[in-house]
Amino acid sequence: MLIRDATHADLPGILAIYNEVIATSTAVYAFEPVTLEDRAAWLEARQARQFPVLVAMEADEVLGFASYGDWRGAWAGYKYTVEHSVHIRDGLRGKGIGRQLMQQLINEARQAGLHVMIGGVDADNKASIKFHERLGFAPVAHFNEVGFKFGRWLDLVFMQLLLSYPK
Repeated sequence: MLIRDATHADLPGILAIYNEVIATSTAVYAFEPVTLEDRAAWLEARQARQFPVLVAMEADEVLGFASYGDWRGAWAGYKYTVEHSVHIRDGLRGKGIGRQLMQQLINEARQAGLHVMIGGVDADNKASIKFHERLGFAPVAHFNEVGFKFGRWLDLVFMQLLLSYPK
């Protein structure tokens, strides 16, 4: 498996993973699938801000992707904090792909001089919470019933990783 920066050629694979996550889980609180044009605009916006979009590849197939971006609308005071996402193709979760993507993403955030990485995780997604804890993230907030999907209210947990420490 190879982890590298995403290109436009990877967008169909990224799109398939993302839309499967939207359709089948509460990992993303969206209802409708997104378009290839939407994912292209997302990739271009991330690249324009010099935020990484990483893909895990094997035999020219996208196995998963990870990225980070602005947290809280890029207000100047939050410039050292980012929010990440990581998604793995159905049938391949729990095999270490997400861990490898996240380790690379965390390394890139540290090299960029960032201070905090945040992840928003559905509170019922115990596997994702444990995944983040194994990477050093700690739960720092629990928001009750802030989302609604599949006919039910959803709680959101914020997980935080300190990337650097004050000098």
